Amino acid sequence: MKNIIFFGDSLTAGHGLPAAASFPALIQARLDAAGLPYRAYNYGISGETSAGGRQRLASMLARHSVDVFVLALGANDGLRGIAVRETTANLRFILQEVRRQFPAAQRVLAGLQVPFDLGPLGLPGLGRYAQEFGSLFGSLAGTEGVAFIPSLLAGVLGRPELNLPDRVHPNAAGQQVLAANVWAVLEPLLRVQA
Repeated sequence: MKNIIFFGDSLTAGHGLPAAASFPALIQARLDAAGLPYRAYNYGISGETSAGGRQRLASMLARHSVDVFVLALGANDGLRGIAVRETTANLRFILQEVRRQFPAAQRVLAGLQVPFDLGPLGLPGLGRYAQEFGSLFGSLAGTEGVAFIPSLLAGVLGRPELNLPDRVHPNAAGQQVLAANVWAVLEPLLRVQA
């Protein structure tokens, strides 16, 4: 059995939902249905920033061998306005450390956007920040040579019916969409590896 590590924040953890409703658990159901020999591990922690992920990476890597690593961090960086260069450096460190310890592992980066339009707040530079933040993921995936999920929240962002009342975290139906977004990139990689 091979291991898939989902390393993220509340979006990965399935904030406000039973564990079985999180997208990693839904991916496990797809793996089982497809007869693919993988076990999905959900390392999503609500509130996690890229810096927090960088700090906890070593303890996670000590627990599991990694065949596939899906990195879905950065949303909280965006919400807090953390400098794009800091987020990029932390995500790059995580991807490179996984490659260093598990050279054969497939690495996947999930793209994210700041989950609301910062421009109308009237604060200078926030609209530009949202744009720079959104583009860091594709750029990083390219420079690190990893598979890329263009937008983890595609089809969910800004749709109240697919989010909890906080309008930030996907509800159970929204997590199904996240699972489909991830599976579209993940499945072809897994079929090659299996």
